[in-house]
Amino acid sequence: MKKQEFDILKVLLQSSSVSQKKISEKCGVSVGAVNSALKNLKKYDFLDNECRLTPTAQKHVKKNAPVNAIILAAGFGMRMIPINKDVPKALIEVHGEPLIERVIRQLHDRGVKKVFVVVGFMKERFEYLIDKYGVELVINTAYAKKNNLHSLAIVLRHISNSYIVPCDIWCKENPFDYYEPYSWYMVTPDKSVESSVRINRKKELVPLKKKETGNSMLGIAYVTAEDSSVLKTMLKQMDCDYHYDSSFWEDSLVACGKKVYAREAAKENCVEINTYEQLREFDNNSLHLQSDAIAIAARALHVSVDDITNIEMQKKGMTNKSFLFSCKKKKYIMRIPGEGTDLLINRQNEAFVFAKMAGRGICDEVVYINPENGYKITKFLNAARPCNAYKIADLKRCMQKLREFHNMKIQVEHSFDLFFQIEFYENLRKGAASVFIDYDTTKRNVLSLKPFVESLVTERCLTHIDAVADNFLFSKNASGESTVSLIDWEYAGMQDPHVDLAMFCIYSYYNKKQVDRLLDIYFEKKCTNLIRIKVYAYMSICGLLWSNWCEYKSMLGVEFGEYHLYQYHYAKEFYTLVQKELARLNMNKFGAE
Repeated sequence: MKKQEFDILKVLLQSSSVSQKKISEKCGVSVGAVNSALKNLKKYDFLDNECRLTPTAQKHVKKNAPVNAIILAAGFGMRMIPINKDVPKALIEVHGEPLIERVIRQLHDRGVKKVFVVVGFMKERFEYLIDKYGVELVINTAYAKKNNLHSLAIVLRHISNSYIVPCDIWCKENPFDYYEPYSWYMVTPDKSVESSVRINRKKELVPLKKKETGNSMLGIAYVTAEDSSVLKTMLKQMDCDYHYDSSFWEDSLVACGKKVYAREAAKENCVEINTYEQLREFDNNSLHLQSDAIAIAARALHVSVDDITNIEMQKKGMTNKSFLFSCKKKKYIMRIPGEGTDLLINRQNEAFVFAKMAGRGICDEVVYINPENGYKITKFLNAARPCNAYKIADLKRCMQKLREFHNMKIQVEHSFDLFFQIEFYENLRKGAASVFIDYDTTKRNVLSLKPFVESLVTERCLTHIDAVADNFLFSKNASGESTVSLIDWEYAGMQDPHVDLAMFCIYSYYNKKQVDRLLDIYFEKKCTNLIRIKVYAYMSICGLLWSNWCEYKSMLGVEFGEYHLYQYHYAKEFYTLVQKELARLNMNKFGAE
C-alpha cells in the first residue's frame, strides 16, 4: 500500500462518513487521488461499499497499533540555564503542567500505557511518575558523558511499534494515534532553516549535507516493528563506538538508510522549549521562570527581571555553569556554582581576592559577587578568545601578564596548600578506594617531593592556582586595543607563584619539551636547573591534586574523561622525571626510595 492510502485509512478509522473533499484536506492530496485510493482500499478488502472498515482492515489496524513509548529525559538540559540547576528540563511547567506529564497524558489518551522514561540528571525527581502514571524509569548512568543516542540504545530491546519522544516538546494537539502503519519523524513544514533533513516530493525525509536549508526537526518519531530491527542494529553498533558519544539518536536513524516518512507539524502546534528565553516567550507565567539567578542579576544591576534578555548558555566549565545575558544594551556573564563546589571552594576567600584585584588591570571586571553562594556577574569581554597553548605569540603575551601579576606580590590572609588539598579531595571520597590500582604508590611518591619543593620556595604571594590556557582571554577594550585578562580566581591563595606555571602545563597536556619552552618564555631564558625541576615537581603534585578532584566530581556524576587520566599520568611521569633530573645533579636525597 502507498502512504496516501494508509493516511486515508487512518481518517476513515476516525469517521467513515467523512467526505472525499475533507479527506483531501486532511491528507494533503487531490480529490482525484482520494477517489483512486478508496478504490484500491476496497480492492484490498479494507473497505466495504459504504467505505467502512472491514474485518481485514480491523485486523491490520490492530497489528499496527503503537505498543509503547520511550521518552528521552536523561540529559542536563544545559541550554535551559539557569532553570536547569533546580529542575530537570522534562519537569519544567508550561501552561500549568510539567512538559513530561503532558506527553504522558497524551500518550495515555491514545491507548499507549506502556511508557519508558530514560532518566539520568536529577533522576530522583522523576520517581513520582511511577505511581502517578505507571511509567517505568530506565537509568542512564552515562548521561554526563554521552548524548541521547546512548539513552535510546539502553532501551533498544523495547523499540517495536514505538514512539520516541524528547522531553522538551509541547504539543497543543495530541500528536499520537491509535494506528501507525509506517515509520515517521516529525518536522516543521518550513524548509528555510538550517537542518540535516528535508522533505522530498514523496513526503520522505532525505538527509542533507551540513549547512543546508531544510525542515526543522522536532524530535518526535514513530518506529514500526518492521523497521525497528534495522534501527536497533545500527543503534547498538554506534553506541559501542566512542566516536558517537556526543551523537543524537537521529544520527542512527539516518545511518540505517531506512525510508522514513515526514510527519509535518506547524510550529504553533508543536513547540520545542530548550531555553529560558523560549519558555518566557511561550509561557510568561510559568512557575519556573522565577529563577533566583535571574532575580539576583536584576537586583545587582538595579533593573527588572524583564530587562534581563538574550540569555545564552556558555560552555560548561569544569567547576561551574555560566550564561551570557544582555541588560540595557550591555552584556554580562553570570556564573552559577557547579555540583559539589560548596565543598571545593571558599567563596568568601574568592570575594576577598577579587576585592584585592580590582582596578589592577589583570582580571575581568566583577559587577557582583555573593561570598555566601558564589553567584558572580562580570562584564562581558568583547570578541574574547582563550589562549592557544600551542601558539608562541599567545604564550608570550600570557606569560607577560602572569609575570606582571606575580610581580605585584599581592598578599592575602588565606593560602592554597597543595598537600593539604590532595588529602582534602581524597577524603571527600569518604573512604572509597581510588579508581587507580597503583594510587597508594603514586601518592607516596608525590608526597615525598614536598621537602624538595619547599626547600626552593623563596617567596609566597597571591597565586592564581588555576592559571590554565582557557583562563587567559584575549579581547578588545573600548579603544579597540587587544588586551589579555586572567579570569576565574576561585582557587587563588598564597602559594609559590611557580605553581601557576605547572598548572598551565598540565592543563595543556604539555610534554617536557613544551614545558621547557614555556619556562624559557616566562623566565626570559633565565630559568635555573633547580627551578625547572621544581616546576616539574609541581606538575607531579598538581597532577595528583586534580586527579583526586576529578574522582570526587565523578562521585557526583560529572566525568572528565581523558583529562582525569592525563592528570594522574602527570603525577607519575613527572615524579620519575624529577628523580632522573635530581640524580643527574647528584641530589638523590630528595624523593622516595
